Amino acid sequence: MNDPFELPADDHDISPRTGYTRAHWEAVADGLLTAAWRWSTPGCALLDLPGRPSRSGVRSDGLEGYARTFLAAAFRVAGAGGDDPHGLLERYASGLAAGTRTPGRDDTESWPLILDHDVQGQPMVESASVALGLRLTAPWLWERLDAGVRDRAEEWLRGALRHTPAPNNWYLFPYTVAGFLESVGRGDAETAAARQRALELLEGWYRGDGWYADGDGRAFDHYNGWALHLYPVLDAHLAGDTEASAHHGERLRTHLEGFALMFGADGAPLHFGRSLTYRFAASAAVALGAVTGHTPLTPGASRRIASGSLRHFLDRGALTADGLLGLGWYGPHEAGLQSYSGPASPYWASKAFVALLAPAGHAFWTAREEPAPVEEADRVLALPAPGLLVQATRADGIVRLHNHGSDHVRPHEGETAAEDDPHYGRQAYSTRTGPTAPGNVADNHLSVETGGRRSVRRRIHPLGAGHGDGWGWAASWHRPVFAGGPPMVPGLRVESVTVAHGPYELRVHRVVGAPEGSRLTLTGWATGPEEPLTSALYGPHGWDDPSAGPVRAPQGTAWTRWARVPRLTGACGGTTVHVALASLTADADAVPLPEVLEEVRVDDGTVEVAWAGGTALTRIAFEPVEVSHTRR
Repeated sequence: MNDPFELPADDHDISPRTGYTRAHWEAVADGLLTAAWRWSTPGCALLDLPGRPSRSGVRSDGLEGYARTFLAAAFRVAGAGGDDPHGLLERYASGLAAGTRTPGRDDTESWPLILDHDVQGQPMVESASVALGLRLTAPWLWERLDAGVRDRAEEWLRGALRHTPAPNNWYLFPYTVAGFLESVGRGDAETAAARQRALELLEGWYRGDGWYADGDGRAFDHYNGWALHLYPVLDAHLAGDTEASAHHGERLRTHLEGFALMFGADGAPLHFGRSLTYRFAASAAVALGAVTGHTPLTPGASRRIASGSLRHFLDRGALTADGLLGLGWYGPHEAGLQSYSGPASPYWASKAFVALLAPAGHAFWTAREEPAPVEEADRVLALPAPGLLVQATRADGIVRLHNHGSDHVRPHEGETAAEDDPHYGRQAYSTRTGPTAPGNVADNHLSVETGGRRSVRRRIHPLGAGHGDGWGWAASWHRPVFAGGPPMVPGLRVESVTVAHGPYELRVHRVVGAPEGSRLTLTGWATGPEEPLTSALYGPHGWDDPSAGPVRAPQGTAWTRWARVPRLTGACGGTTVHVALASLTADADAVPLPEVLEEVRVDDGTVEVAWAGGTALTRIAFEPVEVSHTRR
């Protein structure tokens, strides 16, 4: 990377894999903050970073710049026991005074008021970062403020308690605000009610396996780590509440048993779900587990994952030439953004700096780095609660996620093709590829075509998941949704099963109720011509040509300017079964997919696959879905 700010020399003695130490983390935090503060208003209340504004407007974006960088500064200073060599807290104190003097006023410094999520809600998100920053730095900032500023700050923050959050992780923002107010002796019935409401909802959203749904639907993504676990676990830790720490911490520990496998050997997190511009915030849960002791990982493995994720993005263009975190994944990538993302949105990456709450003598920093789970062995892990199947291969360090349970469709919403979301609707995601942009050929997608219209997958209904030694499976069904004309065909449904075996993905689809003359299209992984990856797709049953060539996606992915995607097509009508084998690998000597399977038999909807060399037999039955995999 061309460093826009200076970092210490790598230390490969203590950190043989990443070279990063606590000094690197401090230097990155300092560099990010120094670069961002060049864009502050004179009174320090807003950081108006350059770039396209969010839908909330530039004033809200300026507050976002203040709040999210404050979180990084708070972790930095609190982790150093109050040492503030760059005078950061003085700036944030000045900004707090200026921003709360006349909230809602259209002037240079005033913060917007906190209103309902559907009116002017973004300030509610930022209030949590302000409150958490104040809580972490209370001895050095809050306790030294003028009493009038403290009163004004409290009044502004209470807007989060008096207005309606979005129906998801947003309820943890007033929860966090209330936790801060109670920690400084300003709690009351209003703060208690906000906290109780959030905890009640959180209990209802817990699905097991350490995973929360982000609301009442089935959205499972990175918000589990950087929000749904982070806020309650950190709150209990800061409060010294042993009962709450045990309750929330045990769930974090369970979550990390699976989530720790979702980082590639190159440090990349899975490119899956929304708000991916937060980048290395994905490691926040790993670091928090180490800080609080609620983790199944060793300190050396925890730091390897967290430092690997941080370095991954710094080495690949996440920073602009002047040291800012730009909107995108590596460089700019418009297709991966949401309308709520503004120039300061990427600074939710600040949550990764929760790692700095581990003091310099903590084992998280002093233990020698150990391998990440993907570096230890090939793994296949089923997570039945969220309906996910994780597949990791040690040889190339790639982690793949097969999605049979996360759809980001709220319970009250209808299923429309117009709301197709590439970051949830695709059947597979990885640490080395991203979904293609809307309007391009969709990667890892099964589409039914009838009457000249092609379908997308919206609401996903899990049918089960499981794993054994070196293999695993997950299954789901969905109703194909069409753009233009009636959104659904009565009786039409698709049942999908993925079986992961080593580096291979057996994808079996049973289409029920398709009108005669319908067509089916299945695609594989999207890769670019410059990438050292091979994406292959082979269709031994139910396709016109078992080895059809790839098609182009001119807008590419977050990895490549343009991509090619392998594609199979075939006829369907009534009830039909279609079998395919897919792979994504960096192994230049990978076995061609037709040689991986010895025999495929389909009889009355039951599929039996004999793997090459008589090594294993996979059997898939429908009604109900049953999957077995027998080694020979």
